[in-house]
Parts: sequence; structure tokens; C-alpha cells
Amino acid sequence: MSVVASSQSVPAERSRPVSRRRFSFLPYLFAIPILIYEGIFVLYPIYEGIKSSFYTQANLGTPPIWVGLANYRRLMHDDFFWKSVKQTFLFMGGVIFVSIAFGLLSAVVLNRAFFGRSAARGIVTLPWAFPDVPAVLIFIWMLNPQFGVMNVFANWLPWVDQNPKWLLDPELALISLILITAWKGFPFYSLVILAALQTVPNELTEAARVDGASRWQAFRAVTFPYITPTLMLLVVLASIFAFKQFTIIWLMTGGGPAGATETIVIRVYQTAFRFYDFSYAATIGVAGFLIVLTISIIFLYIQRRQELEGGRV
Repeated sequence: MSVVASSQSVPAERSRPVSRRRFSFLPYLFAIPILIYEGIFVLYPIYEGIKSSFYTQANLGTPPIWVGLANYRRLMHDDFFWKSVKQTFLFMGGVIFVSIAFGLLSAVVLNRAFFGRSAARGIVTLPWAFPDVPAVLIFIWMLNPQFGVMNVFANWLPWVDQNPKWLLDPELALISLILITAWKGFPFYSLVILAALQTVPNELTEAARVDGASRWQAFRAVTFPYITPTLMLLVVLASIFAFKQFTIIWLMTGGGPAGATETIVIRVYQTAFRFYDFSYAATIGVAGFLIVLTISIIFLYIQRRQELEGGRV
């Protein structure tokens, strides 16, 4: 009888509905410190910056006065601001092109098998890990127009008959800052691209080579489209990295000569801490924030379109 009873109880237990998983607050508790940090150190300063752009302050210590959109109307007619916008886009475009190009080139080289590849990958990361201030001091010494080592290489060029004034010539100063900033940033992009290259199936590349494609044709037709989403994301990161660059520009040129390297970030600093016009500096900062937000949305939209088109194929 006990055997029969136990055998009959098994279907009854199996027929019971399975209870739902208990709701856990633990993940949300772990997220609370992050939300508090973001709210205090990110969202609140953004709110205060936007709020300050609608006020003006005659002197330090006096209460701010509501002026509405007066600061933004002033911004629209500020030639110095528009020049800083132009220099920002020139600087940002140069940094994106050079850093992504060298990152892609170095990633392709490091993706191949050769003796000492692990050591080479470690050496490539040194510029990224090197602090900004010591790097700037070294480059200032290298670019010195009198005894800088870069003059030796410049004099090898047939059209150079005297030492270039690297940081005193407007064009050379901007080019120098672009190359130095790209040198600092390209190791990060190289490692990310290298990780993307290692996810490309070897069967696709081998099939292209079997069909008669050269190494370059296989890379252009197979590898490059495969890593394009990664490259688009890196373009967004590189644009943000270049847009907010302050240390290298300020220590190398301070925005000079004649405003040739004055980006929006440098303009905000000059307006706030040189002319003590904090409300107008906040207005320039809000304009810069909107520019970066627009660029990010455009690139992410393009990336999303490419992913959808790739999914259809």
C-alpha cells in the first residue's frame, strides 16, 4: 500500500505549478552607488552649467542676475568662439584620422605571427600609459627651435633651410599637437582593433585567397567590412577624446600662437579663469556639449544603419 501511495503522489507533485523566481533587490543595491556618483559628479554639474548659462554676474561674490538667452545671443556673434569651433574640428579631424589610421596599421601588423609579438604588443601600449605632463615636457624639449632633436630630422628635407619654429608657427603648432595627441591615443585603438581582427573567421579570408584575391583585396573585401562597426565606435570615442583634450594643448601652446590651437575647451578655460566671465564660459561649455552630443548621435546612427544593412544581407 505504501508503494502504491508513493507512486500516486509523484504525479501529484509534478503537476504542481512551478513557483516564480523571487525578485532580488541585490543588483539594484549594487547599482545605487554608481547612480549616486553619476548624479553628484556628472548630472548635477551639467545641470549647474546649463543653469549658469542663463545668468550673468557683474563681480565675484555678487548674486547672479537672470538674463535669459542673452549669453547665447552673444555667443552667436562671437568671432573668437567660432574660430575656436573651427580649430576644434580641425584638431579633432586630424586626431581621428591619424590615431585610427595608425591604430589600424599597427593592429594589422600585431595580428600576424612573428617572433617577439607579445613584447611588441606590450611596447605599443607605452604611449597610452605614459602620463601627459612628462610626455609634454619631453616633446617641448624635442620641438625646441634651437636645440630640439626634431630639427635634425627636419633639416634632412631639401626644402628646409633653417630650424622650424614648431610651436610658434600656427600651422606647425596645430600639426604638432595633432601628432602628439594621436601618439598618446592610438595604442588604445590599436588594441581594440586587434581584438576585432581576431574575431574575423579565417575561413572567409582563406576563401577569398582561394578565389584569387590578393592579401590587400582580401582585407578590403572581407576583413575591413567585418571590423567596420568597431571602427565606427572608435571614431566616436576618438572624437570625444580629441574634443575634451586639455592638458596637452594647454601645456604645449596655451591655445596659441594667435589662437591657432585654441579649441572650445581652451576657450572655456580662458573665459572662466582669465576673464572671470563664468556665466559666458558656461554658455560656451553648453554649446560644446551640444556639439559632442550631435556628433555622437550622428555616428551612432550611421553605425546602427550599417548593422541593420548587414543583418539584411
